[in-house]
Parts: sequence; structure tokens; C-alpha cells
Amino acid sequence: MYHKEKSIQIKNSASALYNNLSVLRIAPRSITYFTVVHANTVSIISASWDGLNYSHRQLQSKEPNVATSTSLIMQAAWCILRSRELLVLTSQKGIQMYEADGSIMVYWHALEAPETPTAQAVFARGIAAVKENYVCVGLSSGGILVFDIPSKGDNIILCEMLEEHKESVTDMASECSGSQECIADMVSADDSGTLCVWKSGEESQLLNKITGFDMGCSSVKLWKGTVVAGYGTGQIRLYEAVTGILHAEVNAHARWIYSLDIAPFSGLLLSAAEDSFVRVWHLALTPESNSMEISHMYNECVTDTQICGAKFCDGDGYAFAVTGYDLGEIIRYTQT
Repeated sequence: MYHKEKSIQIKNSASALYNNLSVLRIAPRSITYFTVVHANTVSIISASWDGLNYSHRQLQSKEPNVATSTSLIMQAAWCILRSRELLVLTSQKGIQMYEADGSIMVYWHALEAPETPTAQAVFARGIAAVKENYVCVGLSSGGILVFDIPSKGDNIILCEMLEEHKESVTDMASECSGSQECIADMVSADDSGTLCVWKSGEESQLLNKITGFDMGCSSVKLWKGTVVAGYGTGQIRLYEAVTGILHAEVNAHARWIYSLDIAPFSGLLLSAAEDSFVRVWHLALTPESNSMEISHMYNECVTDTQICGAKFCDGDGYAFAVTGYDLGEIIRYTQT
């Protein structure tokens, strides 16, 4: 179903972080951007679709009044809003927002350091673009910051703080099917496996809280009103977002799932884990039972690699890319 393409070399390897790959497709210019996090650096690679041209840019974690920061970056992801695209970086010190190509930093939000040292680390992790103009970012405290993004410029406003999670946020996602009738438009996950389902707006509303089972949920997606969650057990669970009804549970991987992605136009689901396997599944809504079903389509073993990032490169799932811990390349696959 898929075959391996020529890999893209990166200047640094990938750190062992959840969801350590982000992809932005720029169709008018026939290029695709990739980001990979390594320690306190983000590598941005621009690749032309013909495979002939590549360019590299590196961003460092920032701190106020410090020339060079050793603050570890936890995640980098593109947020596609109605009128602009931003590259958002989260670290142990704060949140940075850049123009899509990484050329200009438009916003910096410092995290509040605790007054007394605590055993728990302070960081931001989990990034989602919601509706037309909001970017949501999770925190190690369990809080979620909601930023109102203008159509241009740097007048970004922190407009809300959502406090439902009791553990560190691991990942967040917004509804990616493009359907307007979906009530729930954002889901967040934490280290305990708890999922919070939200309806966003000027004041976000908690629609449902799906209790975890003391195993971290490392990656989460939302598609056609269904929450797709990947866990440390190697399981994938499908929940109806608003009611929390469990539609399906799959023992998908032998080890910790690090990344999930959905191709919204085709319903293909990508899962990648520590067990060196990346798998493609198909999601389909059955009208009779009004429940989401999952079926296995394809798997690929990336030998001797702890996979930490996997993303489709387009909305149909025609191609996908994979990163691995300590691997100095992005491996790409396309449909045959």
C-alpha cells in the first residue's frame, strides 16, 4: 500500500518526545515544511515536492534577558487558523509563536516559575488551533491557556485559562473533519489518561470528562465527533466525544504509542510507537449503529527505531512521514 521514498536528512536527531513531528503543506508553492525537536532546538526543513530542493532553519528556545537558553523544548506544531499559520513552540520556560516559516517571532509567553522549588517540572506541552482564531496550549499544572490570535500582527491576547486536568497535559487536538455540526471541537489528554472534551468559544465549555485508567494518554485526535486516543499500553480507544461511550478498543502496539494522526478527507488513522511499528487504520462511521469502526490497513517496521513522531503529509493520507529517537532523518512513505 505504501513504499519508502528518499529520506530527508536533518541536522539534529529527534528527541524522545510525544508527537515529535509536525508537517505543513503549502500547496501554492509546492513545498512541505517539517519540524523536529532536539533538546533546546527545533529543526525546520522545507522540502520541494519534486525532491530536488531542501532548506534548513533552526530555532532555539528563548528566555527573557538570556542570550542562550538551555530550556528543553517539549513540542513544536503548526497552527492553521482562518487567516494565518503560526508555528508554536512550547518549552520549560514558555511559549513562542512564530510566522509559519520560523522567520519572525510574534509572541512570547513566559511560564510562571513556582515560588518554592517543587518536585514537578514546569513546562508547556500540547498545542491545538481551534476554530478560526484560537490557539490552545497545555501546561504541566494541568491548565490550558487559550490565546486569541489576530488576523495579522503580534497583538496576541491570553483570553482564558481552562482548569480541569489534575495531571500534566500531554496532547490536544481540534475537530479535523471540517464538519460544522460537531458540537465538540477540542479534546485534551493528560498523564493519567483523562480526556476532556470541549466546546470552544469566547468562554470554552467542558462537555465531557472521560476518566483515565492510570495509564498516560500520549496522543489524541478528534474526527467526526469521535475521540481517538493512544495510550502507554499500546492501545487505541475510540470514544464518542459528547457522551464518552466507548466504540472500540484495539491492542494496536506492543509498546507505548507516541503519535497518532488522521487524514481528515479519507478517515485514515496513523499510529506509531516505541515498538518500531507504524500502522495505518481506516475509520468509518456506520449509519446503522451510529458508531465509529476501525479496521487495520497497513503496517511498516522501521527496524531498530523507537518511533516518536508520525504525520500524514496531506489530507487524503497519500503520504506520511516518520521520525525516530536519535535518528538523523525523516523517513517518508507514499502510496503505491
